[in-house]
Amino acid sequence: MPPLVFDEQHIRTVIDRVVERTFRMDFNWDWPGGVAFYGVAEAYEATGKTEYIDLLLAWVDEKLEDGLPKLSVNGVSIGHTLISLYKATENKTYLEVAQQMAEYLRLEAPRFGEGVFQHTVNSVEYQFPEQAWVDTMMMAGYFLIRMGALLEREDYLEDGLLQHHGHERYLQDEVTNLYYHGWDNITASHMSAIYWARGNSWAALTMAKALPLIHVTHPSFMIIEGSLRDQLSALVRLQSEEGMWHTVLTDDTSYLETSGSAGIATALLHTGTLYNKYVNRSIGGILERISEDGSVLDVSAGTAVMRDIEGCRGVSHKRVQGWGQGLALVFLADLLRTKGRVYS
Repeated sequence: MPPLVFDEQHIRTVIDRVVERTFRMDFNWDWPGGVAFYGVAEAYEATGKTEYIDLLLAWVDEKLEDGLPKLSVNGVSIGHTLISLYKATENKTYLEVAQQMAEYLRLEAPRFGEGVFQHTVNSVEYQFPEQAWVDTMMMAGYFLIRMGALLEREDYLEDGLLQHHGHERYLQDEVTNLYYHGWDNITASHMSAIYWARGNSWAALTMAKALPLIHVTHPSFMIIEGSLRDQLSALVRLQSEEGMWHTVLTDDTSYLETSGSAGIATALLHTGTLYNKYVNRSIGGILERISEDGSVLDVSAGTAVMRDIEGCRGVSHKRVQGWGQGLALVFLADLLRTKGRVYS
């Protein structure tokens, strides 16, 4: 496979711009900020730039003055930032709040079937009874795996693994190996049965990130590794010539979408050099969609499990979104991490 080709200094400059633009956005304690700030934390860990962690500290400290809000499965995604802040500062306040979130998931979050989290959001207007959405693998499942590894808490780790296995069981198609967006346990259906790009990126990204936290002797390791391997093998065959993925993966009339493409490309980076050809395409495609002011462009708006493929095609991609900023930062940060990495 060819080597990865990118200008390290340019990537660092782009990261600076994206971080600065992200902090000119306003977020509540919810998943748009959760993903945006996860990306900023990853950028800090890849670059060591204390300015990034200082910005996160200022935002989180101000929010904590108001107390922890009502939690949801999506809303605990801010916990990723709290883990990073604790690691950077050793201030136990951040760890304690993260643990409150983990305890909410363990004891209070609604579940169905064999303990799979029902998708819940911070708005009481929107309820999705007995529905599993692939987003949960990122927002809650991976968070619990990280908490389990950090605290050596088997209960957190096993619950996080249960979420990954449950969502694989309900959402990964056995023929295409792609992930559906959602599952309705009441109707026993995938609803509109769309292979959504950002949804597949949630699955791929979190499986790739979770694997190093799971011991190879744990039975879950090979289950997750197999799911990810087969999914990535399918995804690379759907990449466009521009290095991007369509928002409906199997519909090349749907628009090319940046947040999903960044998440998928990040997962490809975790396979050693196997997919360098595809990652090199993505580098160009993603950088072309980051403006001079650090705005990540062509990012689909918040997307429910739409009623049909037309609804998914019609989701706006006009605005700058927190999850677009965050997923682009995760990709760029992991790109920097490849410098000096030794592959066996």
